[in-house]
Amino acid sequence: MRVAVDVMGGDRAPGEILKGCWQAAELLSGDDMVHLVGDGAIINDALSTNPVPANKLKHYNVVATTQIIEMDDSPVESIRAKPDSSIAVMCRMVSKGEADAVISAGNTGACVAASQLRMRLLPGVARPGIAVVLPTFHGPVVVCDVGAQVIAKPKYLQQFALMASAYSHDLFNIETPRVALLSIGEEDAKGTGTVKEARKLLRDEPLINFIGNIEGKDVFKGTCDVIVCDGFVGNILLKFTEGLSEGIFQTMAAEMEQESAEVFEKFKGVAKRIWARHDWQEHGGAPLLGVGGICMICHGRSEAKAIKNAIRVAKQLVNSGVNAKITARIAQSIQVTDE
Repeated sequence: MRVAVDVMGGDRAPGEILKGCWQAAELLSGDDMVHLVGDGAIINDALSTNPVPANKLKHYNVVATTQIIEMDDSPVESIRAKPDSSIAVMCRMVSKGEADAVISAGNTGACVAASQLRMRLLPGVARPGIAVVLPTFHGPVVVCDVGAQVIAKPKYLQQFALMASAYSHDLFNIETPRVALLSIGEEDAKGTGTVKEARKLLRDEPLINFIGNIEGKDVFKGTCDVIVCDGFVGNILLKFTEGLSEGIFQTMAAEMEQESAEVFEKFKGVAKRIWARHDWQEHGGAPLLGVGGICMICHGRSEAKAIKNAIRVAKQLVNSGVNAKITARIAQSIQVTDE
């Protein structure tokens, strides 16, 4: 596995990004290579401090770049105006066969644009989708899309289901992932015109284990393994879930501090275990499904743990051949000509 990591992207770059790369050393073996893409002086200076065991240094390579895409830069324009940025260079490396995967906590729009422009779409894929893992009491749930396609046509939602099912299978070893369509009601007649048409496509697609519509209240009930929606709805769901989780844990911490030291110590360990199960950084990042390579999009606030886990997941997906499976599913699925 050869992965290119955007050292300059993210709120905590480059420090936490590099730290995560160093922590991933234990995951690397054989011909594995981590290409550190960004400011050469910064990266080489960090390497000079011997951050990884000597026998692991062979797994790291510096790819110096001279430009940085900022978080507020226009996605498509920045890729064209800054061809020597870390994001553009990484995706170009994949297109040239020099890397298998890219990882970035930088500008999400630029990552999506660069992946489509440089890495191209897999055969038959109409639009890519970002698949994020939501931790629940009943196990992980994959949601696709959470931001790549703000407006999605029924065909896109059908393909999101096919791609996310392959991802869920390979990442969590779920033989036949249960797929649900996020709507405002379980009934066939509920939802927008796009949702209604998508429901028909999902229902008729033999390659999808479709269980029907679900509402927002069902997301964490364990009724499905994959949730399909457009990027607008998915992004709101993701950000709402993040904010709610943080708010709940802040409230728990504040209440526990009001208790006696004995009670606080008793429940502190429980709270830490619950947080560990719901920590988004454990999953590293969200893959952009449907492009000709593995593209892991990490949260802008990613710390070292998230970067390390993104490298772990990227290696797992490269080794599982998930893109070949996605291509096969798309080719075998019901073809929808009207986009």
